Amino acid sequence: MPSAFTPQTTEAIARARRHSVGDLVRRTALRYPDKLAVVSGDRRVSFAEFDAAVNRCAHTLAARGLAKGDRLALLSHNCWEFAVLVFATAKLGVVLVPVNFMLGAAEVAYILRHAGVSGMVAEAALVGTANEALASAELDDVPRARISAGGTHDEPGWEEVTDWIEEPGDVSAPDVVVGDDDPLRLMYTSGTESRPKGVMLSSRSLLAQYVSCAIDGSMSADDVEVHSLPLYHCAQLDCFFSVDVYLGATSVILPGPDPAALLAAVERERATKLFAPPTVWISLLRHEDFDRTDLSSLRKGYYGASPMPVEVLRELRERLPEVEFWNFYGQTEMAPLATILRPHEQLPKAGSAGRPSINVETAIVDEQDNPLPPGEIGEIVHRSPHATLGYYDDEEKTAEAFRGGWFHSGDLGVLDADGYLSVVDRKKDMIKTGGENVASREVEEAIYLLDGVAEVAVFGISHPHWIEAVTAVVVPREGVTLTEEQVLAHVRGHLAGYKCPKYVVFAGALPKNPSGKILKRALRAQHAALGEKS
Repeated sequence: MPSAFTPQTTEAIARARRHSVGDLVRRTALRYPDKLAVVSGDRRVSFAEFDAAVNRCAHTLAARGLAKGDRLALLSHNCWEFAVLVFATAKLGVVLVPVNFMLGAAEVAYILRHAGVSGMVAEAALVGTANEALASAELDDVPRARISAGGTHDEPGWEEVTDWIEEPGDVSAPDVVVGDDDPLRLMYTSGTESRPKGVMLSSRSLLAQYVSCAIDGSMSADDVEVHSLPLYHCAQLDCFFSVDVYLGATSVILPGPDPAALLAAVERERATKLFAPPTVWISLLRHEDFDRTDLSSLRKGYYGASPMPVEVLRELRERLPEVEFWNFYGQTEMAPLATILRPHEQLPKAGSAGRPSINVETAIVDEQDNPLPPGEIGEIVHRSPHATLGYYDDEEKTAEAFRGGWFHSGDLGVLDADGYLSVVDRKKDMIKTGGENVASREVEEAIYLLDGVAEVAVFGISHPHWIEAVTAVVVPREGVTLTEEQVLAHVRGHLAGYKCPKYVVFAGALPKNPSGKILKRALRAQHAALGEKS
């Protein structure tokens, strides 16, 4: 029905109905002005102080020429300034482009150039990389500021983010109306198959996802959460940190997931809630401080990024009996949550990714996008307001991902009769050996059952006879010696012969990205020669 309202009335209605990510910190500050919002290093700020800092920073960004729709790159480890910039950009409608701090200058330059950034913020230790990337991307004249983490660093052309946040200035909210589907984030995927893709997320995507996390993850304003995984990744940023701000919970920000620092923070801050991928939960269990740290305040534990080995889950339940666990499954394009396995389902449905969260519909389809019945493996697809607006400046990949009106995840999975999803593998991680398909995860689960295994990664390498050979890299527990014969004998007792590794390699650690995901690409490259020798 066409509107008969004047443009002035339409604009007034839009202002009254606005509900964007940038509004969250103000509304929480109105509800809980004096409540502790953020702990970061020696800094402890209330929600009222947080909101004021966000507004000062937003006005400074505007004064530097950044406006709604412009892109600001952020290259930094977790810190107070990162938290402020997330909401300062959102209040202006500026699109934040968080960049993986492990990337080299050439990789950063690609993102800066592709995103067409209008400014950049980098922590002091990464200013050299940022300068090289900006020069390569021919963006020498954009505004830039550094995060000096309390120190002073004289870098020509770089302002101090601290000045943007702390110098006296306007603490009122910027007068910018941000629409539901105005892009607010440009999150670059890891680029496992090609160049990274820019995933566009709007307030509608993010807020719908925050609601799903809060409801199905039993989150509340009473939570005190430690955030140690990278905020440049949407799991820590949008499943946990931003939801805590929305609800009024307290966030303790650590620069990274160092096990000793993480355990100490839980004890010191009496944290009730913690998210970590399985690799980090394993590192906590194996750390010498685990049993002598007071973790009695913890009540909620979350994992994601990869499946939790069943034996590790059982150990967590035994050693942290008061903690309830949730498995969050999704991906950047889903902002990122898609399905959840809840506490009472952890052991009865062990290894499952759960069922769709409250704002998501999930199905399994075949190669022709026909729906498959329970028990049959196919691609996992979703319908949800969580979903990305599309891939920035890439019509072809966007059309492919959204064909048929569903978002295609690229993951293979199967639904059981009760509607629980099991993720079989990424399409690229399915090993095709001797004419048979082998799910790397299934082999990993079998190896984890062997006493003395701390971590394992299973992948395929090129082989002249088998096409791909199942290969396992095993990390033994400290003080334990394992042999290839032990591992193979154990796997043969649990799996069909064709699923058994052709090669078993032992290592002291597995390569991981800052989000805790095991880098199977690196392992494939490192051990490719095994197949060539056959």
